Amino acid sequence: MSQSTEAPSQPPGRIGAVDRYFKITERGSTVTREVRGGLVSFFAMAYIIILNPLILGSGVDVEGNQLSIVEIAAVTAFTAGVMTVAFGAIARYPFAFATGLGINSLVAVTIARQVTWSEAMGLIVIEGVIIVILAVSGFRTAVFDAIPADLKSAIAVGIGLFIAMVGFVDSGFVRRLPDAAGTTVPVGLGIEGSIASWPTAVFAFGLLLCGVLVARQMRGGIFIGIVVTTVVAIIVEAVTNAGPSFVDGESSPTGWNLAVPVLPDSLGGMPNLSLIGQVDLIGAFVRIGPLAASLFVFTLLLANFFDAMGTFTGLGKEAGLMDEQGNLPNMKTALVVEGFGAVAGGFTSSSSNTVFLESATGIAEGARTGLANIITGVLFLLAMFFTPLYEVVPVEAAAPALVIVGALMMSQIVHIDFTRFSIALPAFLTIVTMPFTYSIANGIGIGFVAWVVMATATGRARTVHPLLWVVAVAFLVFFAIGPITDVLA
Repeated sequence: MSQSTEAPSQPPGRIGAVDRYFKITERGSTVTREVRGGLVSFFAMAYIIILNPLILGSGVDVEGNQLSIVEIAAVTAFTAGVMTVAFGAIARYPFAFATGLGINSLVAVTIARQVTWSEAMGLIVIEGVIIVILAVSGFRTAVFDAIPADLKSAIAVGIGLFIAMVGFVDSGFVRRLPDAAGTTVPVGLGIEGSIASWPTAVFAFGLLLCGVLVARQMRGGIFIGIVVTTVVAIIVEAVTNAGPSFVDGESSPTGWNLAVPVLPDSLGGMPNLSLIGQVDLIGAFVRIGPLAASLFVFTLLLANFFDAMGTFTGLGKEAGLMDEQGNLPNMKTALVVEGFGAVAGGFTSSSSNTVFLESATGIAEGARTGLANIITGVLFLLAMFFTPLYEVVPVEAAAPALVIVGALMMSQIVHIDFTRFSIALPAFLTIVTMPFTYSIANGIGIGFVAWVVMATATGRARTVHPLLWVVAVAFLVFFAIGPITDVLA
């Protein structure tokens, strides 16, 4: 993470009360760093206000209905803002919230095709309630504590690679190759091995700029990098007219991904929050049957459970907030609040909300407390009214921060004992599976299964925590959910 020479101090009066509540000085931070970190986190993850509507809006439910993109954008910003502020105020960590990527795709592509949108959101609410119950009971914390230290470090490294991969793909620096290419290489550099688009060139500029600023320990380096890269993007677009990556439904590989960096015609307007409360808790169980609906809930539960746990591990390590045992203090409270993210996401029809990986950009900028979350959350709430202004920042300007954070999180790899192959293999599988499958939960699951198998095969079965056995079996069921569903159908 970036090192700052800014000396923390204990301010008097009202600000002193804020300092004591959020433990700003205690965690070696300052109000300035927290504000700056909150700003950076928002700019790094605000793309979700555009991306989530595109994902959910592309889905069609069993009755042929589609959700309004404008309405999804409003509830996406609203839910992210409320949950981010709540988590910052209650758990007091700088981990911002937004709609979980992967879960929203599962809802749009798989679940909604068999039920209505309100029924799909009802399943998310039910899953969220279960998550909250597991957190309140202490079960989620117990599972977290049962994870070996080497595996926790591997999770943090894997998340770092995953974050970097997201940045590379979102910027067009790394692209999927079509099957028709007749090659065994699944991804490639830019377009035909070249950075052949202005947006990707802007990303490359931003990556080098952020890297230099962080290496020189510039205060606010990542934030400055995002701002400068955005200005460059606006100039580039004005000169080149690269346009969006999709025009009239047709792909334009040399265009900007999601947001085109042009000055808006208006600052904004009133948000449409009519999707809030459009939830049917029992409809899915009636429409597709209790077994099929329960399998959907189980799939959502397992993905959300370990995505959040992995993210907590990675962000906690990056922020230096872990205790001597490698656990996050006050973990139970944090997990309970996180569980309500799924409930809130289902109730607002924005899909399950959870801790967002891009919070690591704010942490790299110095954020260590929930005050940063308050800043990020307020900006999300304001974004409901000022979406056109926010859309000036293209994802290509924010993506460099993700790659920089990925590089910073790689430092955790030194804590893994690669001299013992029974540890090295599960750690390696955890690390590489996350970016290769675009899923934190997959990486954690494969790592857990491999850890149990390797420990048993090398005569260390008794060293494996009983909960790790339970979770490994659960993941085996999770990975085989397709065949199981086919057999039971």
